[in-house]
Amino acid sequence: MKNNLVLLAAAILIGGLALAFAADAPAHGGKRGGLVHMVSFKFKPEATPAQIKEVEDAFRGLKKKIPQVMSYEWGTNVSPENLNKGFTHGFILTFKDDKDRDTYLKHPDHAAFAKMVGPVLGDVFVVDFWAK
Repeated sequence: MKNNLVLLAAAILIGGLALAFAADAPAHGGKRGGLVHMVSFKFKPEATPAQIKEVEDAFRGLKKKIPQVMSYEWGTNVSPENLNKGFTHGFILTFKDDKDRDTYLKHPDHAAFAKMVGPVLGDVFVVDFWAK
């Protein structure tokens, strides 16, 4: 029961922070809103710093290759709460609408990225939401 409450509290906190961040961050052209695609990575223990840097660079490169990506931001976990469950990297991409997000998901460069990151990725979670 206690573990479930901790998980629920963490989920509410993460969701609330993501919504607050998206609401404060202007999307494309200074306009607010859009479809936010929030991704978090947990790398395998054997992933080397060079492999992780390659993933960071390749993810960042998708914005230049896939024009439907309106904005892209990323960072590594700095939370003092110790609730990240081993997830170290967060990526936030914003799209105009679900059609653009779906184009991104099916894009050959996204597929190539997924194939490249697969061998070093321990886990991933994705949350998409409409920023308000």
